[in-house]
Amino acid sequence: NMKPIPTFTSSDHKLLKKIAKSNLSATSAKEINLLTQELDRGNIVEDNALENNDIIRINSEVIIEDMSTQKQMKFQIVLPSQANIKESKYSVLVPLSVAIIGFKVNDQVDWELPAGNKTLKVIAVNNGN
Repeated sequence: NMKPIPTFTSSDHKLLKKIAKSNLSATSAKEINLLTQELDRGNIVEDNALENNDIIRINSEVIIEDMSTQKQMKFQIVLPSQANIKESKYSVLVPLSVAIIGFKVNDQVDWELPAGNKTLKVIAVNNGN
């Protein structure tokens, strides 16, 4: 099961690299490493390219579906300083965000959990445009 290649806008790519570097000593070292891997293998596109509209990035509102339970989940991916679980705003560094950032509508990605893998499908992405 080959994971799709993620895509990042160049400004998000720079920002995420910076966030990863500055949080390297954080408890989420595993996530930081995974994020760095994704940044290294991802495609980088111009910020204003129109085809980015369905790609998950910082500030995207997303709906994902757990393929095994058919449960859907809606949340927004935000900078760590803006995270607010009550408002469904998840830091870009939480495992769920790292698992899906850079992917687009209809992509299916594996999310590694202690209890095993979940397959998530990206149902909708809203980038406010």
